[in-house]
Amino acid sequence: EEDDGGDRHDGCAADDRAPAQVFDVYAVRDAVDSLQCAVRVRGHLAEGKGVLQVYELKAGQMSLADERQKPHGIKCGTFGASSFAQRSFATGDYAGNVAVFDVERLDEPTFSVPKAHESIVNAIAGIGGLGIGGGAPELATGGRDGRVKVWDPRVQEPVVSLEPVAGQPTRDCWTVAFGNSHGDERVVAAGYDNGDVKLFDLRTNSMRWETNANNGVTCVDFDRPDVDMNKMVVTTLESRFRVFDLRTQHADQGFAHCAEKAHKATVWLARHLPQNRDLWMTGGGNGGFNLYTYHYPKKRSTLHHDNLPVGVVGDVELLNSRVISTQPIVAFDWSPDREGLACLACLDQTLRVFICTKLDKY
Repeated sequence: EEDDGGDRHDGCAADDRAPAQVFDVYAVRDAVDSLQCAVRVRGHLAEGKGVLQVYELKAGQMSLADERQKPHGIKCGTFGASSFAQRSFATGDYAGNVAVFDVERLDEPTFSVPKAHESIVNAIAGIGGLGIGGGAPELATGGRDGRVKVWDPRVQEPVVSLEPVAGQPTRDCWTVAFGNSHGDERVVAAGYDNGDVKLFDLRTNSMRWETNANNGVTCVDFDRPDVDMNKMVVTTLESRFRVFDLRTQHADQGFAHCAEKAHKATVWLARHLPQNRDLWMTGGGNGGFNLYTYHYPKKRSTLHHDNLPVGVVGDVELLNSRVISTQPIVAFDWSPDREGLACLACLDQTLRVFICTKLDKY
């Protein structure tokens, strides 16, 4: 396939159909002549079993390199807490279990926590591996039970557990992400089905900031997890995403932000380009993906009427868009070392690999 991007970007793709519903996909650094993609899918079997698959891409052709069936459907996964050498893949499943697998030996987990959550583990994020972020490797999980937990992947008990307020309705946590991970600093962002976005400071063990995005939050993504907080994209139901400038926090106004409409359907995800933190891709319920860039304002902050600094948000520009499926794009990941190379998955049970070119212009 060719995407006529004019002066913007071009794309080409390889795709394959998985035997079950694909929920997430990640690109793995590998040898120079190949790309490996670890794919988590929930099996189509009546008992709802899960499948872990590893695909290999060579010379434009995709092939299944390994596959292992698991007792429960697998909802999410991450390589974030693993080094490139180990390539350990952490997963969360429909039974509330967390497990870590070596992608070279998928039979049994190298680490597991049965019933880490009372119900489905909706989201998992990692930090400290892949040469990204200071501090020890950690995992963060968000579940249907409303809890956000931070794990040391060597210990059975959570390092931190953020519990729903007693007496308040339990809100489904849909997404988690690490950020500000440098030196002794580290935060976890979480998004909930009622639109809540919460930023928890792990160093001070306190809630740093919270707001509401008016619709269920499907994804939170920092432009870089391993530097002073700069920007964060929050995607939601009802065709919207928000970009928050995280450099300046006002006591009352919080962080400056702008809101954009996209896809004419749910915006399921946002992923920043590893080689350029001002570019990101969104995946939509219309089966399309959009490429955006951010333009900074001349001044990142100004004085509020109370004489305290308040952030100034910049502008968002849509560079290109393309609809590739009749079903939502629910998973997307950029290659960490090949600019523009990406893999994605749709609810039509397909896995696709795309190349976006001309990204060096931005």
